[in-house]
Amino acid sequence: TRWYTVVVCGNIKNTEPLDSKRQRVHSFWVTAFDCGKNRAQADAQVIVTVKPSCKPGWIGWTKRTEYTPGSGSIPLFPNLHLEACEETVWNIQATVELQTGHIGKGCDRDSYSDRSVRRLCGAVRGEVDLLPPPSPATNWTAVLPTLPSSDSSLVFSFNGSTHVAVVPDSVASAVSGDHFTLQLWMRRGGASTQPPANQARGTRKEEETIICSTVKNDDSYSHYSLSVHGCRLSLFYWPDVSAARPVKFLWKLEQVCDSEWHHLSLSVQFPSVTLYVDGVTSDPALIHDNGAIPNPAPHQRLVIGACWGNLTIKSKETGKVHTRTIFLSIGYKGLLSGVTVRPGNVEPHSVVECLYACREGLDFGDLETLGSGMKVHVNPSQSVLVLEGDDIESFNRAVQQVTYRNSLRFATPGVRPLKLTTSLRCFSEESCLSLRQLEGYLVVLQPDAPQISLSGVGPHLARPAAEFEGPQGVPLFPELRIVCSLSHAVNTAAQGMEGGALMSDAVAHTLDGCEVQPLGEELNQEREELLIDMEALKERGLDIINTTAYIAITGAESISVYEDVLRSIRYRLAKGSARFERRFRLSCSEMNGRYTSNELTLEVNFLHSLDSLYHPSHLLASQQQFLHPSHHTGELSGHTLPNPHRNSVVPGAATVIIMVCVGFLVVMVILGVFRIRSIHRRGEGARGGSKEGSNQWDDSALTIIVNPMETYENRMGIATDMEGECDDEEEVVDSPDDTSDDQRIIIKKEGRDSAPRRY
Repeated sequence: TRWYTVVVCGNIKNTEPLDSKRQRVHSFWVTAFDCGKNRAQADAQVIVTVKPSCKPGWIGWTKRTEYTPGSGSIPLFPNLHLEACEETVWNIQATVELQTGHIGKGCDRDSYSDRSVRRLCGAVRGEVDLLPPPSPATNWTAVLPTLPSSDSSLVFSFNGSTHVAVVPDSVASAVSGDHFTLQLWMRRGGASTQPPANQARGTRKEEETIICSTVKNDDSYSHYSLSVHGCRLSLFYWPDVSAARPVKFLWKLEQVCDSEWHHLSLSVQFPSVTLYVDGVTSDPALIHDNGAIPNPAPHQRLVIGACWGNLTIKSKETGKVHTRTIFLSIGYKGLLSGVTVRPGNVEPHSVVECLYACREGLDFGDLETLGSGMKVHVNPSQSVLVLEGDDIESFNRAVQQVTYRNSLRFATPGVRPLKLTTSLRCFSEESCLSLRQLEGYLVVLQPDAPQISLSGVGPHLARPAAEFEGPQGVPLFPELRIVCSLSHAVNTAAQGMEGGALMSDAVAHTLDGCEVQPLGEELNQEREELLIDMEALKERGLDIINTTAYIAITGAESISVYEDVLRSIRYRLAKGSARFERRFRLSCSEMNGRYTSNELTLEVNFLHSLDSLYHPSHLLASQQQFLHPSHHTGELSGHTLPNPHRNSVVPGAATVIIMVCVGFLVVMVILGVFRIRSIHRRGEGARGGSKEGSNQWDDSALTIIVNPMETYENRMGIATDMEGECDDEEEVVDSPDDTSDDQRIIIKKEGRDSAPRRY
């Protein structure tokens, strides 16, 4: 054969590279000869099987995976399998890591405000915001720098020294007692701090105080402080600062020092304390601190970013003792948001998990299909999934069951990096395979925006002014309709819904805010106001901001609730304050303002009775007897009118037009009277001889005769002789353009004698 040769030592060697695709099996005979060239009694058959070339590693890896919002769960590696090239492996471990730290506060969560999320999850009301937005009423946060946030929440920065918030006693007294729930968002370090590259954390040795509080109970003072020390979180609790010894609760948490956003919920029912980190419980190690610790001062005070204490100073000159409050501990260095305290009973675990659990993460498709010897572990934030097994076939089936899920209807679009790290253990450690780390990314596509449509309100609303001046006013949007629609299909099985493939508007859509704004001038509180049922808002858990510039209703609720609330908004005027028109604009939003509706503009017209209007002259009053009710119907076309009243009413614009027309008519009559009197006076002057002519012309038909040959004397004589006969027929007028005495214009009234006359 041309493929093989036998070397001197008797070994078989191939002469050309072998290829399994060209020929899988090679068969040939080998004959042996001794030194005397005697042939062996039997030939040996050699069969060579060429195996395909094998490269150990993952096959079928897809670097880019797309996810359409509303798809439920999708497999990340549907065609992925591990090739070990017949290497004997007794343990396989694969770690899948999904990076979501750049999405919001650590992962994709509901985009509603914290207050709206609490309502949707059924949380107990009554929380007190310790870091509210700066305002004249909440000015203790004005000294803290703020940072922008992707979820529209307010993020405060603390530098460990000067950035400290001292909460007023009026707010601190509302959160007293030994039963309370403290909740906050925390990120160690500043906004530009990156997570450590290695897992050996705990480089921070200083104990940084997040919150420190001394509150007055019925007849005593209690004290607690929450601090971080390296990768440890500690709660120092003193039930009675005058008698009982303090108790320290300690947790060792990786989340405290990874420089990522995490939510902490601390439920205190002394002596029981429960900590939730991102909605997952963590058990503490209870430590009784028996050291010599000075008692906190029995003064009520609540500080965020440091802890306080009293420093006693004795004056050398006067001998008087002065007490000054100073910050004794090292302040917190990092970011805080949503710091609230709710006194009373603690939240159930289901509510806390609903409030702060991630809505996206890694999952395993079907645990029942998991082969024997396989193990699956997912971390609490569902960002890391670990598979472990000893059989390659079972392991490959398990890898194809790893999924990505996102339960949000409107998931945050963007890229989520993916990593797959694999480690193998073989019986022969020297020849065991080493696989490189695979990197890819998951792309969450842009969700189809919901179309929020406001309708059912005409562009005009016309009502008598008396109705607006009534005690209840007039509803602005009595027939408002709000419709939300989506264009994409939704995996109903993943959402836990039955029925069709499209999401139901009535069930799936939730608004979180609507605003009514007067256009033009702001509301004048002395003349006008917008009325709304405050008790109904309180029962539904909605908040309201009512100012002269706008009225805003906020809170996550269904469309039907918002329709009822907006239909009840009324506009009321004070007596005699009605003008001619007022315009309002209505708009609504969803997902904390992420999606907005169309802007609905309403023009309100106030209808006035003619009897109550001021008439500029007697002519306007005389016009009222000619106004018929049928005339008003034509002038008010396009408006929605109530049942006709006894008195004739017209809209404000029509009233203005009538008044202007009547006034114009009065002016024309007056001008006509003056014109007639002027003409009459000029005619008398011409007959008396004081003037030779008149500048006024008669309105009747004229005959103009020009006689340039007539002399001045003859004309004067004729004019004198004919004066008695022609008083009713003729006037002699100087031509305005006359520059010669030889040309005169004789004006004659036609009708009596059509033939021209000569003089």
